[in-house]
Amino acid sequence: MLESLKRREQVKRKARRLDGAGEAQLVALICSAPPEGQAQWTLRLMRERLLQLEVVERIGLETIRTTLKKTRSSRG
Repeated sequence: MLESLKRREQVKRKARRLDGAGEAQLVALICSAPPEGQAQWTLRLMRERLLQLEVVERIGLETIRTTLKKTRSSRG
């Protein structure tokens, strides 16, 4: 029982990949025109661009998805 509580606390304390400025850059990215040859932004394209812009060193697709969901942004 104590072990599961400790694990939950560790998960809660885990550092966020995107801070406020990173989230703002992600939202600005999704509002911009998609890359040439693409009809819309995909999660993978967003991840690649965030890495290119050095907003983060690494980031998962789920983090991007949940951030966009939280900010009520659409990918289209």
